[in-house]
Amino acid sequence: MNIDRFILAFAGTVVVGSVLLGYFMHPYWFFLTGFVGLNMLQAAFTGFCPLAIILKKLGFKPGAAF
Repeated sequence: MNIDRFILAFAGTVVVGSVLLGYFMHPYWFFLTGFVGLNMLQAAFTGFCPLAIILKKLGFKPGAAF
């Protein structure tokens, strides 16, 4: 699995998890969903993603985006 696919899977998991937590536990969990969305948006324009840097140092194969 390359970095791009891992980041998409991780972001999707966090978004789904935070939506479920926001619905069933407390609405403040929706802020995590917003944070992930904003981070994905800024990464699309700047190419900077902290998770991609960490994964690159851990030895994951780079993809086309990162």
